[in-house]
Amino acid sequence: EVRLEESGGGSVQAGGSLRLSCTASGLTFDDEEVGWFRKVPGDECNTVWHVTRDGYEYYSDSAKGRFTVFRDGSGNTVYLQMDSLRPEDTAVYFCATGGSCSQPFNYWGRGTQVIVSS
Repeated sequence: EVRLEESGGGSVQAGGSLRLSCTASGLTFDDEEVGWFRKVPGDECNTVWHVTRDGYEYYSDSAKGRFTVFRDGSGNTVYLQMDSLRPEDTAVYFCATGGSCSQPFNYWGRGTQVIVSS
């Protein structure tokens, strides 16, 4: 059984930082197309970061320069380091494999809530 589980969310003030983690069981991220996404109020899905199996990496314009994604050596955990957070970053952040905000995901986690206050 494949499971993705996010953690690390919370409430911070604008300008603060959070590090989210996504841990997988039943698959290895190194073999997958993986992404961090977020659902904002209204249930709209936004791509934060995405990497293809070929290693092509994408950061959203909003994430560039503020967010960094890195992995641990096991291949089972992907981190989203978020710095200089803004109120508009408030969302439920989730990781997923395959798919996109406009295409069905293969697997996805339940998400972790991030609240940024001004």
